[in-house]
Amino acid sequence: MAILDQYGRPFPTRPDTREIAVLSVRDRWSTYPSQGLTPERLATIFKEADQGDVYRQVELFEEMEEKDPHLFSILQTRKLAVLGLDWEVMPYSDKRQDKRIAEFVGEVLYNLENFEDVLLDLLDAIGKGFSVSEIMWSIRDGNAWIDDIRWRPPKKFTFDEAWRLRLLTDDSPVSGVELPPGKFITHIYKAKSGHPSRAGVLRVCGWMYLFKNYDIKDWVAFAEVYGRPLRLGKYKANATKEDKDALMQALVQLGVDAAGIVSESTVVEFIEAKATGASIYSALADFCNREMSKAVLGQTLTSEVGSVGSYAASKVHQQVRQDLLEADCRALAKTLRRDVIKPLVMFNFGEAERLPWIKFHYEPPEDQELTSKVYATLVKDVGLPISQEHVYEKFGIPKPEEGQALVSPPGIAPQGTESMKASANDTIALSRSPRGPQEAIDSLADQTLVEAQKRGIFKGIAEPVLSIIQKATSLEGLRDELVKAYPNMDTSELEDLVARATFVADLIGRVAVDGELED
Repeated sequence: MAILDQYGRPFPTRPDTREIAVLSVRDRWSTYPSQGLTPERLATIFKEADQGDVYRQVELFEEMEEKDPHLFSILQTRKLAVLGLDWEVMPYSDKRQDKRIAEFVGEVLYNLENFEDVLLDLLDAIGKGFSVSEIMWSIRDGNAWIDDIRWRPPKKFTFDEAWRLRLLTDDSPVSGVELPPGKFITHIYKAKSGHPSRAGVLRVCGWMYLFKNYDIKDWVAFAEVYGRPLRLGKYKANATKEDKDALMQALVQLGVDAAGIVSESTVVEFIEAKATGASIYSALADFCNREMSKAVLGQTLTSEVGSVGSYAASKVHQQVRQDLLEADCRALAKTLRRDVIKPLVMFNFGEAERLPWIKFHYEPPEDQELTSKVYATLVKDVGLPISQEHVYEKFGIPKPEEGQALVSPPGIAPQGTESMKASANDTIALSRSPRGPQEAIDSLADQTLVEAQKRGIFKGIAEPVLSIIQKATSLEGLRDELVKAYPNMDTSELEDLVARATFVADLIGRVAVDGELED
């Protein structure tokens, strides 16, 4: 049974190692459709794209990114949000064969030096609606291998009646030829439903770009006039034509060379221009920028904090961008699985159903302080039993190994793993006692007191105090000497013993709550 690609065509058994979409010299040039762009020309370009001829539209989109710094910035923000994430190849299941396939795919992709550039090229579809890259295959030790993935200019492609991409060639410069299976990566971004040529966000930004372009041109012309004072020349009523021409020439030289000569009977005045209407240009430019930010980022505050919002508000709006980030990651992972992973697995394993997939770690960072408080509430107040293994994994803390010293809270001596085992054994023994939990805790207090006496803890603390008392000659002197001696008194053993007893008593209470001891 033949395996078919996404268009229902038979999938080849071996990769095509040729370079098909070879770049030519004319691919470097552009018709520069943004020069003298008018609403009529923009509408015509969009209509051509709707009919499948996207040549001038993608050229226009390239110029829009190059000419508009704000548009370039927000598009870069959108793309780099994905590129900044970690990713990994996940197996279809935990079966040995599925893991072996995932390891092979990961080895191929991780060895691609330009894979990050490949992702950036594919994310160009966010603006233009689609992006195409060609896979350069080779055979290594009998296995199909990817040597390189090369971006191809979007204007080398067109759409047919079924909305499928076709490659424009010298032999077929209008309708193009079919893309062979397993050879090209075609990432189509759907910002909205409809023809792929209308799905990119730059299509939405096209009109705002045009209006902003008009605005900037008029603003620059206004600034040029506003930046120079008006030079007004006055001549006598009996002045001849030669006198008037000389006066005009002098005024021109004053503007260009800052020097000129006029007759003594001629008057020259410099009139400063008043700032009227400048705010209109600025307001229109800001409005166009905000509209483009909404289209690309889904909001405005993260790109316009200084003028229209606050940092706190932008942090709230960051959650909206999280939705776009997740959508971009899922769409990109779907394309890579279909156009890269599937042919790679097909050519090497003959498998088309149990394909691995790429996981982008787009989850927002967790507030571990808040999580730790939740866990503390669950353990202390609710009494929910939680395994240590889960806590270690949740907070990314490596589990201590045998013999390692452990970090303890202030005032409690550090314990080793052997001490933890001893405390646990004591707790198990107490939990199996036929007595009730309160009797067990009372017994624990008695045992703690006996253990302190056995170790001589109280004697070690009391001896310095007794020595001071014996040497004291007055109550005031005794008080001063005790205050001086207190910071040097070693109470670490007593604190350690009390901490152990408290820990065991807490465990007894938990076991009792779970019903393992009688009330």
